[in-house]
Amino acid sequence: MENLVFDFTVDKPSKTVTIVKEFAAELSLVWDAYTKQEILDQWWAPKPWKSVTKVMNFEEGGKRFYAMVSPEGQEHWALQKYTSISPKTNFKLYNSFADKDENPQLPGSEWDLNFTDLNENTKVVITIYNESLERMEQMIEMGFKEGFTMTLQSLEELLASLSQK
Repeated sequence: MENLVFDFTVDKPSKTVTIVKEFAAELSLVWDAYTKQEILDQWWAPKPWKSVTKVMNFEEGGKRFYAMVSPEGQEHWALQKYTSISPKTNFKLYNSFADKDENPQLPGSEWDLNFTDLNENTKVVITIYNESLERMEQMIEMGFKEGFTMTLQSLEELLASLSQK
């Protein structure tokens, strides 16, 4: 298997985390994996946790309200509001932790996801701007890098299985 780019950079002065990941899959499949609930729920949580989406409306002004659920049933809810969508190239969202009744816990973070077609591969660049340094440091301490790395590994495996269908 070829070496695909993966980079995870934390920049505290700008309160930004940048993740660059290449996938051995076509752009349309990678885009669908990030924007379709039935695919997203198969990978958007570090194992053994799973992602369970309660509401998803992928359009500008729409939202995704979901929980990461542990094997014991512990739930961590999050609310994502889609602020901008350019099909198959970019979408932006505002992400915040929330309670089970969809009340956001602020401050949150702004996610900017860019998708680039590299012929057979697709590059995704995710820039996460945190409204507060404290929130970003808390996210990192909670294991965001390790968890998101595992999550992207799950996506890589899922894309490989979907590409073969």
